[in-house]
Amino acid sequence: MSPNLTTSYLGLTLRNPLVAAASPVTGRLDTLRRLGEAGIGAVVLPSLFEEQIERDELALHDLDTLGSEISAEMTGYFDPFTGVEVGPAAYLRRLQAAKDVLDVPVIASLNGYRPGGWTHHAELLQSAGADAIELNIYFLASEASETASDVEARTIDTVASVVQHVSVPVAVKIGPWFSSVPNLVRRLGEAGAKGVVLFNRFYQPDIDLETLTVGPRLVLSTSDEARLALRWIAMLHGRTPVDLAASGGIHGAGDAVKLLLAGADVVTMASALIEHGPEHVGEVLAELGAWMREHEYEDVTDLRGALSQRAAPDPGAFERANYLRALTGYAAAYRPPR
Repeated sequence: MSPNLTTSYLGLTLRNPLVAAASPVTGRLDTLRRLGEAGIGAVVLPSLFEEQIERDELALHDLDTLGSEISAEMTGYFDPFTGVEVGPAAYLRRLQAAKDVLDVPVIASLNGYRPGGWTHHAELLQSAGADAIELNIYFLASEASETASDVEARTIDTVASVVQHVSVPVAVKIGPWFSSVPNLVRRLGEAGAKGVVLFNRFYQPDIDLETLTVGPRLVLSTSDEARLALRWIAMLHGRTPVDLAASGGIHGAGDAVKLLLAGADVVTMASALIEHGPEHVGEVLAELGAWMREHEYEDVTDLRGALSQRAAPDPGAFERANYLRALTGYAAAYRPPR
């Protein structure tokens, strides 16, 4: 008998906890259709970027590169100007088309870096049929006069503003560099967010030593990166009312199982789908089911959070003990090169 993979995320019923994150794979109707056929639980469309919303105010020669260092989903999303519409109206049509070809929840995404415009465009996404909205709030704090509290307040205020104007559930995708992730997650929940995605994988600029230019450099994730989300989800599970989505480094069933054991409600994939194609979803789901049968889990809810900090015999020592074990274990096994 196959294990029951049905789960809930943002109040939506998903046939399984595997979600296709925003990427070029979710930006095309043909690959969306293939994701649905492979068994994906839900999809997040590539973001409607603030730069798209304001495109009429931007110089055309900047449009094809602005923001390309921010996110993997941005890279290649803006083509050089060809006369093809790339603004909000085109995005809304893509959203409606995605709803037509899929029978799973479709989550729209908004990506920005300055206050303003969020509320109106969130309403448009809802009207176009989005089952939920993911806010991808990008802001690089580069002014020494701006405090950590200022940055967090901007994030909280944006979420609260959007939530007040839409009825669909809202998730927030955050980066890992906040002073206190648990405090921020709690406050996001109080502001009305139904879920938090941990973590946004921002891409850093690089220097080309031949051309002496600064530009984006896209590198796909590896499974090792999933441990960042694993740590925080293990500590947050059972301590916050918001749903927790794991993001970054989930490539196979083993990665997915680890994050579910830590307490993730869903796991998201982007790099693995870019690398292996939409059909990779079916392979991951088959391996996830096989693992659950082998370990006698009949329902995905039974394994969720089984290895979270809350489930540990001594929760207070959970992170410190792992830290010490990692350092002492590596030191004991180290052999210097000859």
